[in-house]
Amino acid sequence: MAMMRLRREDPRVVGTFRLHRRLGAGGMGVVYLGSDKRGQRVALKVIRPDLAEDQEFRSRFAREVSAARRIRGGCTARLVAADLDADRPWFATQYVPGPSLHDKVNEGGPLSPAQVAAIGAALSEGLLAVHDAGVVHRDLKPSNILLSPKGPRIIDFGIAWATGASTLTHVGTAVGSPGFLAPEQVRGAAVTPATDIFALGATLAYACTADSPFGQGSSEVMLYRVVHEEAQLAGVPDALAPLLASCLAKDPADRPSTLSLSLRLKEIAAREAHGPSGGPLENGAGAGAAWQHAERRPTDRPTGQRAEEYARQRTERRTAGNSSPRPHPSRPAASHDAGSRPSGPASAAGKNPRRTGGRTVRRVPAARPSGPGGKRAPVRTTSGGRRPGPDRRLLRQRIIVFVVVTLLVALGIAAAQGCQGPTHGLGVERPAPVAPAWGADGPYGVGEQNP
Repeated sequence: MAMMRLRREDPRVVGTFRLHRRLGAGGMGVVYLGSDKRGQRVALKVIRPDLAEDQEFRSRFAREVSAARRIRGGCTARLVAADLDADRPWFATQYVPGPSLHDKVNEGGPLSPAQVAAIGAALSEGLLAVHDAGVVHRDLKPSNILLSPKGPRIIDFGIAWATGASTLTHVGTAVGSPGFLAPEQVRGAAVTPATDIFALGATLAYACTADSPFGQGSSEVMLYRVVHEEAQLAGVPDALAPLLASCLAKDPADRPSTLSLSLRLKEIAAREAHGPSGGPLENGAGAGAAWQHAERRPTDRPTGQRAEEYARQRTERRTAGNSSPRPHPSRPAASHDAGSRPSGPASAAGKNPRRTGGRTVRRVPAARPSGPGGKRAPVRTTSGGRRPGPDRRLLRQRIIVFVVVTLLVALGIAAAQGCQGPTHGLGVERPAPVAPAWGADGPYGVGEQNP
């Protein structure tokens, strides 16, 4: 869900919640991302000022919040808190991370039949909990469905309606979104759970085709089509088209019940995900499992030349993963020092070969003169007969020769200096030094006498 910075006119604190970002704005007010003192994040909607001054709206809003508190179910955003007596009434629901169904289809294109069926099955379970609480959502549409990692969630019960409550909407005024409204909502008739079934059918058709089943146009044109024209389901897959057509029936009595729709969508999701033989999604599996499985299932399998290219690349990747990388021809094979790893009997006999760069490397004793300690250092040879790397024993010999030569040169220099050194102590008398004559002004001064 896209987030925007708070504007100057936006509040910073509402109730016990601190507001951080804007999540969006609708017909009733602005939705913010907030958090409480424990860090729990919520989606908090603040009612518009003009609606807050309408006492009739406040009465309806209070009844809707009371009804929303009764909703229990994993496919809906739970109501956390609300203040009906504030200057601008507000309510906070559980924050659901994830894109809306509208954004996912708008960015990635139509979904696969398995995904659409799995989403529909989960939403049907959510509507079943809503309807059992005596509430009709009345504004089910792609932007009010969030695709969380745990499954779809129904949000925004802002215009939800308690079953049996008298309508406060003026005659001829439709509450909801054109293209996803039921015909009875357009006519101003009483809403029932079948109203949400119609909206769910239009929403799933959008997920299949990336367009409303009643096309595009102005609000008046869309409302006319909803009442007088049949839904266009030409792009809907055959597995879902009959069921969605029944959901979009003009007469509410001709639409399937919420429970029946949930069961049939689960069957379709299992069949599309596993084929006719079914699989782990059948036999009473939940809609959440069907949604997660459909998300993991590939949505577009390549055919023709694309399939051949895909198979060739997959074979190459598998072959490359099973074989070790070969060394570059200009580089010697990796070797270790002979004394870094002792070789056992099996290694000396060649029964425990090791592979380096795709070639077999054996540890064998070298047939050459022994070193300074009288020990023979084993060398590593490859199947190609080449010795990998420089000979370390030869390097040590060169170092020893260099040290010996250096010492001999140093001794020769010391002996030469000793022959030209001082003679005292050898019986040779040295002449006594002559004291200089000092003048009146000291050494090297005026009147100085040279010796």
